[in-house]
Amino acid sequence: MIPFEYRRAATAEDAVATVSARPDAAYLGGGTNLVDHMKLGVREPRLLVDVSRLPLAEVEETADGGLRIGAAVRNSDLAAHPLVRTRYPALSRALLAGASGQLRNLATTAGNLLQRTRCPYFQDVTTPCNKREPGTGCPAIGGYVRYHAILGASQQCVATHPSDMAVAMTMLDARVVVQDVDGTKRIPVADFYRLPGDRPDLDTVLSHGQLITAVELPAPPSGARSTYRKVRDRTSYAFALVSIAAEIVLESGGIASARIALGGVAHKPWRARQAEAALEGAEADVESFGRAAQAELAQARPLDGNEFKVELAQRTLVATLRTLTEEARR
Repeated sequence: MIPFEYRRAATAEDAVATVSARPDAAYLGGGTNLVDHMKLGVREPRLLVDVSRLPLAEVEETADGGLRIGAAVRNSDLAAHPLVRTRYPALSRALLAGASGQLRNLATTAGNLLQRTRCPYFQDVTTPCNKREPGTGCPAIGGYVRYHAILGASQQCVATHPSDMAVAMTMLDARVVVQDVDGTKRIPVADFYRLPGDRPDLDTVLSHGQLITAVELPAPPSGARSTYRKVRDRTSYAFALVSIAAEIVLESGGIASARIALGGVAHKPWRARQAEAALEGAEADVESFGRAAQAELAQARPLDGNEFKVELAQRTLVATLRTLTEEARR
């Protein structure tokens, strides 16, 4: 690990001004991802600006019945919050499916959103990687791809986004509140992440120095049922092969509305718009669920070695929708 400076920010404005003025600066929150990458040599910031003690650790109900979640709220605290558990069970379950209890006690909301891929080639500085060093190549193509993308990838990068929380946030139509030198902005989380294209080194639309201060969730639809399901190689501390965050509203035996996001399959949390469109107004039965899953995964482009993910994603989506339907009919 290279030598670096450390400063503790007094205010969000102070943090933004400091990092914006230094191209070699980075924000430090829980540090569960950044510090690991510094140890591996993946990242080498010369200045760390500690924002973990800023007053951004509250979960507050908004006037429209939604929630405002501070950037510094710990994952364990958010998962256990009564309003999250009752109104947004998919988010609570996604958080509990991520990492270990010790890491959840330290990891923050903003840090979780900003964590980087666990692609082994990205984390190994002895190998080329377009995400780490643009233009050097992508050894995952033709290499080990069990955990890699089947949707939205490019010839430049086939890595997947690792967050469970971000998948649930995408399904819930969350907005990321960002502060910079010009003021405050709100970015829909579905637009917050980028597909790799020819710039896989850019995970999000954030510019250097922009600071996440909160995430806002709209009120859930009346009668909505939501959940999160994660399929992984082992239950203890493993990243998703496929995960599903889903919400449905039933009306007169049919599906009035559906929101779905997939994890473990793309460079960003994948909003399943094709599946949602297929479900709206359809009967809430296995046949409808299967057609919706097939519609979404028809665009999949698996690699040699992760073809199994296509059927796994379809089956997991159908199973998740069945579970929600059974719950709603009880």
